Amino acid sequence: MAGKRWQDELSKRKANQSYRTLGNFNPQLIDFASNDYLGLSKSTELKKRIEAQVQQLQTGNINGAGGSRLLTGNYPLLEESEQFLAQHFNSESGLIFQSGYMANVAVLSTLPGRGDTVLYDEQAHACMKDGIRLSAASRFPFLHNDLHDLEKKLSKAKGNIFVVVESVYSMDGDVCPLAELVSLCEPYDATVIVDEAHSTGLFGNGGRGLVNRLTLHDKIAVRIYTFGKAMGVHGAFVACNQLVKNYLINFSRPFIYTTAPDAHTPIGMTESVKLIVENPQWEETLKHNIQQYREKLQINDASAAYSAIQSFLIPGNAQARQAAQTLVEAGFDVRPILAPTVKEGTERLRIILHRYNTTQEINALTELVLRLKSTA
Repeated sequence: MAGKRWQDELSKRKANQSYRTLGNFNPQLIDFASNDYLGLSKSTELKKRIEAQVQQLQTGNINGAGGSRLLTGNYPLLEESEQFLAQHFNSESGLIFQSGYMANVAVLSTLPGRGDTVLYDEQAHACMKDGIRLSAASRFPFLHNDLHDLEKKLSKAKGNIFVVVESVYSMDGDVCPLAELVSLCEPYDATVIVDEAHSTGLFGNGGRGLVNRLTLHDKIAVRIYTFGKAMGVHGAFVACNQLVKNYLINFSRPFIYTTAPDAHTPIGMTESVKLIVENPQWEETLKHNIQQYREKLQINDASAAYSAIQSFLIPGNAQARQAAQTLVEAGFDVRPILAPTVKEGTERLRIILHRYNTTQEINALTELVLRLKSTA
């Protein structure tokens, strides 16, 4: 019976302390865990802007779209938002999706075809791997941020070649060497796809992401911008040219067979962009907090020097859980990242810095982290 297998697998999770349960966000704890880097999910100003725009709608899909965009779910506001976002992210065109997960699955299950090859960073997010798995292409991981290993695999790839990476990786906050990667891929005519989930809103003028900061937007075919993290709302934008957009509309099953988003999604996406553009000092405040944390802990590794994600290894699920509990008991919301989410032996605490974390909070946290590191 399937139920016995499910129970056995759950029992194994409990035995190695990787069993998951749902818990609520505790507002009494100081937030060093959420992806709300700029605090926009709590912004009353953003809430007012969204509500004002919704109230101005006389007709349209306020509460629900009523169908997929290819049937009854398309409406002018969605297309206007896509045009606005394409201009903001320096893209010819683009498509809005309900989440970053759906956007990645849509792109990577659709664009690579039978006979093609997808090469992806071994630390790419689960949604990217799921999308690749759903495609008919051959797929091979390359060592994390290892361009030498990527080149070996590029030389053996067949058909159309796709190289899939993240600009900032979610577990350690380290940055992809995008400029060097793009140069490496050019002789192989490889299509580069970049997930900007953890750089959207944080890197580049107006939060346009790492690709735009490096002025590589004309050399990268597809970029996925997630709005559920620093942008504080929901949804995702796939920045691409018109040909790719048309192809996704015609062949992407997650797009074709999904009910379109209601008006709150495109309004939230556009208003969050406008708010970040109007407040460039937010990025500077976050950078200051990141620098303060790293200086207190004397972190010299440059790979995550500008990232809000600052992790350190505490091997073992039980040990990582205990370390996180120590911080929770001191009033800090810090979460352990456990196997099998990461490889066994690379369990860690994932500490997230935010614009709204105070100097006093960061100093108090680093004192405890130093103690944990000395006993790890």
